[in-house]
Amino acid sequence: MPDDVLLTSLLAAVDAAPDDVPLRLHVAGLLAERGRPAEALQHCSQAIARDPGNADALALLQRLTTAIAPPATPTAPPTPRPEPQRLDGFDWAQAEDEVADIAEPVPAEDDAPSPVVEDIEQPGIRLADVGGMQQVKERLELSFLGPMRNPQLAKAFGKSLSGGLLLYGPPGCGKTFIARAVAGELGASFFSVGISDVLDMYTGQSERNLARIFAEARRRAPCVLFFDELDALGQKRSHLAHSSSMRNTVNQLLAEMDSVAADNDGVFVLGATNHPWDIDSALRRPGRFDRVVLVLPPDAPARAAILRYHLRDRPVAEVNLDRVVKLTEHFSGADLAHVCTTAAERALALSMRDGRLHALTTKDLESAIREIRPSTGPWFATARNVVAFANTDGEYDDLAAYLRKNKRL
Repeated sequence: MPDDVLLTSLLAAVDAAPDDVPLRLHVAGLLAERGRPAEALQHCSQAIARDPGNADALALLQRLTTAIAPPATPTAPPTPRPEPQRLDGFDWAQAEDEVADIAEPVPAEDDAPSPVVEDIEQPGIRLADVGGMQQVKERLELSFLGPMRNPQLAKAFGKSLSGGLLLYGPPGCGKTFIARAVAGELGASFFSVGISDVLDMYTGQSERNLARIFAEARRRAPCVLFFDELDALGQKRSHLAHSSSMRNTVNQLLAEMDSVAADNDGVFVLGATNHPWDIDSALRRPGRFDRVVLVLPPDAPARAAILRYHLRDRPVAEVNLDRVVKLTEHFSGADLAHVCTTAAERALALSMRDGRLHALTTKDLESAIREIRPSTGPWFATARNVVAFANTDGEYDDLAAYLRKNKRL
């Protein structure tokens, strides 16, 4: 078969299967060999768009761009530098030699790649993987997930799909895990952003980091953009009178969430905080973090699931899980993990002393529970004051109801 006929057939095959990257790269190579680098470059670019990390495509792209690049313009030989003159006995040549090793400052590049966009993942968990917390799941379904899954129904009832969701509650109660499960429910990418990913010591760089984060989330849509410890990043601007850089960062976050210049369609913004009362009020307005879900310490079914998870790979004898669950009321998920670790340490110490394996028992777990106090206590002490004196608009009614039922907290 003549070469031209073969190439024509291959081009037709590419048109029929445009997503076949190996075939497209083969055609690009043949075009390059036949002196048609511009067409080859077009096919190579299409291959990279479909498979950005393809090493063969990147290598071919480098060869093609080198072949297409115009020849370098010959430059005139450098003008010889005049010999430095000695003035009043000073040796200028020696002075220049002494500072020759000092590097010139490198100007900052606004389009420099941001390292924070490398942590986007595809969660494999769903809300069904979250033990217990039925009220939290129902609230998420009603206020966030349901409208996202049914945009036509949401539109018919005037339910806006813009804005974000704020998860708040005591530390260690699974807010990040729930955020990942939300991404799994939506079939979206998950992009977790910490304060260290945003804040920078150089003026204006924090704002640029935020802009790049949102730009990447828009490019990867559908994407759940999760801001952990939101109170540290979006704290009240009235508290930042002496920190103009932090005020500018809050302003940038407000602009990105309610942007006129950019479309956040497909970008679902979630935030988590232990101190929602420290977040700037502008971030709580419609179109931003206008939906709020209280994540409380795990209930009994959730505690049982967490305990099973942390005991699954440890030697366990007789454990009365119902009794342990009853004794750990108001414990956070992190506290329960600490209970299992402490009990395992006791059993390990006994095993090393006796020279034989002692499996974990209910007694070991009970001893660990007596040593550990729930870490949620200080948080609820602060929350009680907020509910008593700063709940004029009913913002924390869910928290107030929980505290009324648990007066010992």
